[in-house]
Amino acid sequence: MKIYTKKGDTGTTGLFGGSRVAKDDVRVECIGTLDEVNSSIGLLRVQLGTEHAWQPKLHKIQKDMMDMMSHLARPSDAKKVNNNPMPEDGAALCEAWIDELEAAMTSPSEYFLLPGGDEISALCHLVRTQMRRGERRLTTLMRADAVHPAIPAYINRLSDLFFTLARAEMDKAGVAEEKWKLFLYKRFKGETSGK
Repeated sequence: MKIYTKKGDTGTTGLFGGSRVAKDDVRVECIGTLDEVNSSIGLLRVQLGTEHAWQPKLHKIQKDMMDMMSHLARPSDAKKVNNNPMPEDGAALCEAWIDELEAAMTSPSEYFLLPGGDEISALCHLVRTQMRRGERRLTTLMRADAVHPAIPAYINRLSDLFFTLARAEMDKAGVAEEKWKLFLYKRFKGETSGK
């Protein structure tokens, strides 16, 4: 089977179930952004090396991203059934990993940070921002068609996870965080307590 079909030469692409839409359709934009995120996670995994402790969980996230993209490629009115698994436990898995990472760090997460640090933490921030863009595209798609609630929850939590991974890498490497401002809820808490 050839990789090229020539069907997209006029600016349309096929969806799961057989319908065709413009390549700049919001559904395609959403899937494309998440595909970009997945590629960046792949780059992060290469930079980490095969024996790194994060590899199994990042590998699972990449597979879950593929499954979520396949579900997003199926409009709710498509008659064809998608047999790919729905990662319904994704948000909970992210939360558990975030809690584990934060418990091992020397300081709590209280500040907005300037992205950077070292190469690994900078890549984690890149993934985080791409994930947020994917989330914005997903929100637009959700106004046009139904999306399984596990997907936006997982995508939202993944951006939090990659922020935490960036911090965990810097903490482990002994690289100081470049703090910008306290999180808003921390500032309000300080104001109301008189601090």
